[in-house]
Amino acid sequence: MNQWKIYGMLVFVMLIWGVNLPMLKYLIAEVSPVTLTAFRILTAGITVFLILWKMKLIRKPSKQEWKYIAIGSLTNVVGHHYFLNMGLSITSGTHGGLILGTGPMLTAIAGAFILRYFPSKIQWLGVIFGTIGVSLSVAGGSDIGSSGLGDFFVFLAIIAQVMSYMVISKAARTLDPRLLTAYMLVIGSLILIIISFIQEPKAITQFAEMDLKFWAIFFASAIFSTAIGHMLYNYAVGKAGATKSAIFMNLNTVFSLIFSVIFLGEVLGWNHLASLIFIIAGVILGSGAAEDLWKKHKTKKVAT
Repeated sequence: MNQWKIYGMLVFVMLIWGVNLPMLKYLIAEVSPVTLTAFRILTAGITVFLILWKMKLIRKPSKQEWKYIAIGSLTNVVGHHYFLNMGLSITSGTHGGLILGTGPMLTAIAGAFILRYFPSKIQWLGVIFGTIGVSLSVAGGSDIGSSGLGDFFVFLAIIAQVMSYMVISKAARTLDPRLLTAYMLVIGSLILIIISFIQEPKAITQFAEMDLKFWAIFFASAIFSTAIGHMLYNYAVGKAGATKSAIFMNLNTVFSLIFSVIFLGEVLGWNHLASLIFIIAGVILGSGAAEDLWKKHKTKKVAT
C-alpha cells in the first residue's frame, strides 16, 4: 500500500481513538470498568472476525504465531485495556489523553532496543517535539496531583501497548496483522471476563439497566474505535513499523483533548494550543512525511 495511504489511515485511526476516550469516560460511569471493557472488547473481536470472514482472510495460526497471539493478547488487550479503563475511572479524560501521548517516545526507545530499528535524526526530532507538546499540556493542568493513581494506571496501559507493538511488528512477518488483531481481541476479552467475574462479581447485571443511549455509545466504541481502529492500526504497524506508526499517537492526544472539551465540558488553556503546534510538527517530522516530501522535491528539482 502507498505510504501516504498508510499515513491517512493512521490519522483516521487517531480520530476515532480520540473520540473513544470521552465515550469510555461516559460508559465507565455507568458500568463497572473491567466488566464494561471485557464485553466491549469481545464485541470488537467478533466484529473483526466477521469482517475478515467476509474478506476470506481467516486461517489457523502456526505454533510460533500462537505465541505472538498469546503475548499480544496479554499486553495489547488485557494489560492495556484493563489499566486504561481503571485509570479513566478515576482521572480526567484530558489527563488520559495526555498520558497516552507518551507512547511515541516510549515506542521509539523500545524499537531501538528490541527491534534494532533506529529512527533518523529528523524522526528523533519529531519524537522530541511530540513529547514537548504532551509535556506542555500536562504542565498546565490544574488538577495534576488529584488523580495520581488514575494517571499511573493510564501510564501502565501505554507501557503494555508499546510492548505489544514490538510483538505485532515481529508477528506481521508471517501473520496478517488484522487476523492477529481478531485473535488477540477475542482471547484477551475472555481473560478480562474472568477477571471481571472475580473483581466485579455482580457488575454484569448493570447492563440490564442501561438505556438506548448507553448501547449506542457502547457499540460505537466497540465496533468503530476498538474493532476497526485496532485492525487498521495493527495493519499499519505491520506495514510501516512500530516507531513510524506510533508517532501518529500524538494526534490521539490532540483529538482526545478536543473531544473531551466537546463531550465532557473539560477546559483547554493556552498550553494546550502551544502543545498542538509541537504535536503536529512532531507528527510531520517523526513519521517520515517531511523527509518523503523533501526527497520528492529534490527529485523533481533534478528532473527539471
